[in-house]
Amino acid sequence: MNDYPFVPSDVALYRRTLSDADTMLDKQTWDDLLLPAYSAQLARETSIFGQQELHRRLHADEDVSASSDRVRALLADDGQRQRLTAINSCLRGADREISETLFGAALPASPRWLPVLGWLAPALLLSVALALGMNWLWMWIVVLALFLTLCAIQARHYDAVQEWRRILHSTQLMLRAHGLLAWEDSAAAAVLNRRLSRSLLADLPGARDYADWMFLQNVRHYYRSRAVLRASISFLRSSFERVAALDADLALARHLSQAPVYCWAEQGDAVALDDVVHPLLEDAAPLTFGMAKQGVFISGQNGIGKSTLLRTIGLNLITARAFGFCYAARAVTPLQPVYTSMQNEDAMDNGESFYMAELRRGQELLALAARRPAIFIVDEIFRGTNYLESVSAAGAVLHTLAQQGRVVVASHHLVLASLLSDCLRPWCVSRRDGRWQLAPGLLQDTNGLALLTKRGFDADVVARAGSIHARLLAHELSL
Repeated sequence: MNDYPFVPSDVALYRRTLSDADTMLDKQTWDDLLLPAYSAQLARETSIFGQQELHRRLHADEDVSASSDRVRALLADDGQRQRLTAINSCLRGADREISETLFGAALPASPRWLPVLGWLAPALLLSVALALGMNWLWMWIVVLALFLTLCAIQARHYDAVQEWRRILHSTQLMLRAHGLLAWEDSAAAAVLNRRLSRSLLADLPGARDYADWMFLQNVRHYYRSRAVLRASISFLRSSFERVAALDADLALARHLSQAPVYCWAEQGDAVALDDVVHPLLEDAAPLTFGMAKQGVFISGQNGIGKSTLLRTIGLNLITARAFGFCYAARAVTPLQPVYTSMQNEDAMDNGESFYMAELRRGQELLALAARRPAIFIVDEIFRGTNYLESVSAAGAVLHTLAQQGRVVVASHHLVLASLLSDCLRPWCVSRRDGRWQLAPGLLQDTNGLALLTKRGFDADVVARAGSIHARLLAHELSL
């Protein structure tokens, strides 16, 4: 089955329709931690219903113990998982999201003139018969007027009817799945599904087009089915929530059954991730990471993988909170939101420079920290200005964040470690035998200048760079 390619805004619509309130993720964190690519991995062979529920869980602040238990049960019973997957497979035929219809503004009531539509076709046929039988010229004017009225009504409603047909199709697929499941109200879902359907006559070859244009059956069904939907909105909302939750549970169980490593996270105040990996990386090197209530300052050589490490930590903290599992041998995590600052960029559309983008993000993080406890993951903050101002601004912002939450920061400005020693513990990341290793302390052997030689820079350039570095270091030590 080729799944319909829904755009991210459609997938996010369910969560946004439910509430515009603050969530456990913001847009920059979503992009920084590569959550679009991760969500796409989770959503393989999953309908729009399941995709929307997965997206909602990633943003929600709720107890996930019940959903975790359901996913565990599906993992333990292959037969049950395959049976439910077969039932829910019809949902993948949906090509229109319906959460906005069900959870958004109330559907309007049917117009009072709706019963008149049923009399237009008989009136047209009668007027044609009178015009032919009585040979009344003025009656042909009535025939023309009624015909143009039918055409005008059809043209006026054409777009709405076509869009409603797609909405109704997705709704009936949802009710079909609901009706096939062994739930206490499955029979009611099947009855409602039939009430939303058109008559069997409409399925006959050519009958649908004739009934639509001559008797306005499509327009009349549009209003009638909308009235049924409006009257049954509570049941339909409940059906959506339960069907979408099952589809999301099946997606997670399918994903975990293929995952090389995962564990169910334990809740605690500290962070402990044993042999953790990033699910988007093939043959990812595992790493053991720990953090108590005090934050962490991470240093390491250029290209060692500090940014990947930060993304690995951040993504696993989010999956533990949203789904209850991590990609690790063992995990202990607090159920706190995660916010990041990793990919600030120039914005040409509004004239925002790189440094201004960093300042804006710094203000956003401070506002988030003032709102509630959180974990802040920061990669090389305030790079868009000179060294002294960069260190000064970074030290002030990171210290404030560390007082109100927990900070995991990676930086080449090693002086920050001493400036933040009262709130961040220094750790150095390195690679040995293909494995990441974290050890207490700061990076001692930098490789920024050594990379000039490896990248093929001229020997004179390398020598001059070394001379300038020695002079600057001597000047810094004299201060």
